[in-house]
Amino acid sequence: MLPYPERYTLILFTSGGMSGTLNERPISIAAPGILCLAGDDEIEVTEKQNVAAQSFRFHPDFLNTITLSETRDYFPSSPRIQAGRSLFQREDSYTAVPRITEKAFPRLFEWFFILGMEVQAQSDARWVCRIKKYLIQILGLLEDLNRNGEHSPVDLVLEYIHTNYSRKISLEDLTSCAHLNRVTLNKLFQERCGHTAMGYLLSYRLKVASELLTHTGMKLDEIAHAAGFEYDTHLIKQFTAKKGISPTKYRNISRQFSTVQ
Repeated sequence: MLPYPERYTLILFTSGGMSGTLNERPISIAAPGILCLAGDDEIEVTEKQNVAAQSFRFHPDFLNTITLSETRDYFPSSPRIQAGRSLFQREDSYTAVPRITEKAFPRLFEWFFILGMEVQAQSDARWVCRIKKYLIQILGLLEDLNRNGEHSPVDLVLEYIHTNYSRKISLEDLTSCAHLNRVTLNKLFQERCGHTAMGYLLSYRLKVASELLTHTGMKLDEIAHAAGFEYDTHLIKQFTAKKGISPTKYRNISRQFSTVQ
């Protein structure tokens, strides 16, 4: 049945593996692994070994944000979520099988499970917003893992941040992950990312918050919790200090700007 016409499909392999061709190019996936399919992909499975997997499929238009009534008559379309779109573009078939690490897999498994529960329950009016939140997290993490193929201490910390940013993280957590002292870790981070390790963590959390502000109707306290800020007041303070604009004003402007683009 794969791929589903006019749908993007994410398939998370939890055990076993498979091999075959995607658009006439060989692919091989073993758990923990993931396969990203676009509606016009052509896949042929030649071998399977005890495969178990979860999947989530969605129409590309689902990546449009909520249309704002005040702009509906002036702009042709809504802002579009950009995270992870490269996974479904086929300049290179190997982007369909992003690298999954043992550390990232538990978070992906959790987010896939919650996606399924949200679709099944549809418990309140914000279930679509929550699905977009988890989809942004999944696609963003997969894209980051695909982009960072090295295994330097900085890469280990980046993966830890991209996987756990919504949780409480200390500098000691990051130095333990890298097996470096804070001076060396911060020096390497400055050279690679232009930030200290904790400075990068803050900038990444603000990036996630920005995506959620633009592409969901989540409340500020929900966004703060999802992005790793303990309180919405902390998010407002850090967001305003770093971006020079309040989260609410950013939400209104970014949606309008993204739509025009």
